[in-house]
Amino acid sequence: MKILVIGGGGREHTLVWKLNQSPNVDKIYCAPGNAGIAQIAECVNISDTDVDALVQFADRNRIDLTVVGPEAGLVAGVVDAFQAQGLTIFGPSQKAAELEGSKIFAKYVMDKYKVPTASYKTFTDADAAKAHIKASPAPIVVKADGLAAGKGAIVCQTTDAALKAIDMIMVDRSFGEAGNKVVIEECLKGEEASVLAISDGINFIPLVAAQDHKPIFDNDEGPNTGGMGAYAPAVLVNDDMMKTVCKTVIAPMIKGMALEGRPYRGVLYAGLMITKQGPKVIEFNCRFGDPEAQAIIPLLDCDLAELLLASCNGTLDTFEVKTSPKTAVAVVMSSGGYPGEYQKGKIIFGLENITEDNVTVFHAGTKTNNGRIVTNGGRVLAVAAVSDTVDAAISDAYHAVGKITWDGAYYRKDIAYKALKR
Repeated sequence: MKILVIGGGGREHTLVWKLNQSPNVDKIYCAPGNAGIAQIAECVNISDTDVDALVQFADRNRIDLTVVGPEAGLVAGVVDAFQAQGLTIFGPSQKAAELEGSKIFAKYVMDKYKVPTASYKTFTDADAAKAHIKASPAPIVVKADGLAAGKGAIVCQTTDAALKAIDMIMVDRSFGEAGNKVVIEECLKGEEASVLAISDGINFIPLVAAQDHKPIFDNDEGPNTGGMGAYAPAVLVNDDMMKTVCKTVIAPMIKGMALEGRPYRGVLYAGLMITKQGPKVIEFNCRFGDPEAQAIIPLLDCDLAELLLASCNGTLDTFEVKTSPKTAVAVVMSSGGYPGEYQKGKIIFGLENITEDNVTVFHAGTKTNNGRIVTNGGRVLAVAAVSDTVDAAISDAYHAVGKITWDGAYYRKDIAYKALKR
């Protein structure tokens, strides 16, 4: 097969890395890719949202399977455009991707099909939103309705912080049109986990649960990021909890989306809060998580290309996913200043020092400049280790992180420590 992976971040490097292991794959292209991806695939200078150019490339190069990484292209309808040309592509349609593209739509579907989630109200007017906040107890969560690169959900510990969040989203327009509407919801208490399932529109297969670390600082302090690290399997999602998640969250959403005339094919990512009352949905995403993918995919003991094709072809009921019994820990290294302003173009030192068989460095914001790999984004690398135990995986990942540096490099020091506490 010839495969095209759309995107250029750490998730896409992970997908390319795993697809490259398939005996059925002869050639992999990635658009636009990054410096790490370029080492194992041919990078193509096409934006992940340039739908027309992507379709033309896939058609011209007779691509057998296209895999979409980022959410923006999915919400823009890249899957529909490919399918209209008779091209096989893994991911949800534009109508199905609205689960991530609109938090208000996701809440509507959860309400209709009785999927547990936080109580909420939606607003299109800033003054009305502020009045609701003043009448509600803190802490409270304010969310931009549309896509905001993983930063549109703001957990506000005080009423004043929530009012400022409304100003930032609806008045200052920090997330652009994504902030035309907001969801204001109760702040769920518990511990977060991510459960991803591959669906063909009818059947689904859950992957191992992961736990992300979104705040920038240790102990989950500071502003949210796209994710500073993850580990899998998540200790708090044991077999019984996974069965509950599949029964109360994944299954009704897959069935509900089909009943809505939006059959869901691709990855359904459920961001969950494990509360005393059971799992409740914080959000749905319509693609592999980043950095969850960097912890989940290395544990797959099956052919990823065949799994994704089974989703596209509606044959998941005949596919068996095998998973390693080991633990994976992925630590994200970011540019200094992220998730605020940061500098690019810093030379990365030490990548050649990573020689351990159980450690893989997945590139995110990198590019090649004059033969040197330099930083080119907020999240730069994810250093992933697969080991027999959680503490060994943590140790191996951080040992490798210690070999890599650049001017301003930053990383959290406590990724996966929640697993040790359990």
